[in-house]
Amino acid sequence: MQRAAELAVKEINARGGVRGRQLALRIMDDSARADVAIRIARELVDDPSVVAVVGHLTSSTSLAAGSVYGEGRRPVTMVSPSASSPDLSGVNPYVFRVCPTDLSHGAQLARFARQTLGARRVGVIYVDDDYGRGLRLSFAAEFRRLGGAVVEEDPSLSTTPSLEPYLSRLRQGGGVDVLMLATEQGGGELALREMARIGVRWPAVGGDALTGIEAAGPLAEGIRLSSAYLPDRPGERNAQFVAAYARAYEGQRPDHRGAAAYDIVQLLARVLVDAGTDRRAIRDRLARTGMDLPAYEGVTGVIAFDGRGDVPAKPVVIGVVRGGRLITDAAH
Repeated sequence: MQRAAELAVKEINARGGVRGRQLALRIMDDSARADVAIRIARELVDDPSVVAVVGHLTSSTSLAAGSVYGEGRRPVTMVSPSASSPDLSGVNPYVFRVCPTDLSHGAQLARFARQTLGARRVGVIYVDDDYGRGLRLSFAAEFRRLGGAVVEEDPSLSTTPSLEPYLSRLRQGGGVDVLMLATEQGGGELALREMARIGVRWPAVGGDALTGIEAAGPLAEGIRLSSAYLPDRPGERNAQFVAAYARAYEGQRPDHRGAAAYDIVQLLARVLVDAGTDRRAIRDRLARTGMDLPAYEGVTGVIAFDGRGDVPAKPVVIGVVRGGRLITDAAH
């Protein structure tokens, strides 16, 4: 997020900035903790130089901070690149996001598991927070609707030392055709390591919080995950961004969080040109994007907000890890 946002700011300022003024990016770290996010949000709301917020990263921190941004004396617009909990929809008029919700991710993963992979039985391991619960519920509901059986749904925490008891119980119960990992990257890697250790080879799928698991090497080979964006997305706009990102950051590839943060900064700069720096004017102008004003064509696709600050037309794609890279799954 930080790298892509900084790249966007450099590009905007190289073009002359916004209304002749240089755009400045201030970096804050909420440590993925709701209490820290609330403190940071209060600080940013009280700073008159802050015209908008790009973030927060996680659903839990976005829900916590969103109420502060929208309900203070001088509310400020927040646009998240990656907070996907359905609970964020319409939480207040100043909260937006440019990613699909877990309702889209879970349903797409369920359809892929049932229809493309042919799974009849699945087990679900989910991180017990806003993200994991939302993804688990939408996945399980759609998988059952398609006639599949969800044989187990097991919660974990980011500090859970072992998932082996869950995996052993699934194996004793006859196994599963697919294991759904509604976890963060660390939880996904733990599950894959312990599957290998007890000798089970169930195909695994997961949500966008697993992005980065491709760096785990052969352990992650073949895992599928849902994402709002993959670097091999077609189109000249995205190709230019991926190339610029690689030049700026030593050959690295952006992920969905970075690409979305890049889009948000570029979109906000356009809004600032039209609306100036008044916070209410920024919010009102942004809310009209895709309504009575044109949608924004970004590297992640078309950004068009509905009345709840969501982008309902944004598609979810399925990626697969091949040779240490996350690429679009050809079967999808």
